[in-house]
Amino acid sequence: MPEVIVHMAAGRTPEQKKKLMASISEAVVNSTGAALDAVTVQIVEAPLSDKMKGGQTFAERAAAKAKS
Repeated sequence: MPEVIVHMAAGRTPEQKKKLMASISEAVVNSTGAALDAVTVQIVEAPLSDKMKGGQTFAERAAAKAKS
């Protein structure tokens, strides 16, 4: 029973997340030979204020990008 957990910043649409989980599921099936119904994929989202890259929160990065 393969399980994949994806950590990412919040903000994707439900459709984008479903597409990501389906693609990951297929990759696991193709790579391991596991049955599709045995594969679990979970997305753990963090608010933009709770995730940081390069010394700036994702909220700060988004605000800076919006200004440019």
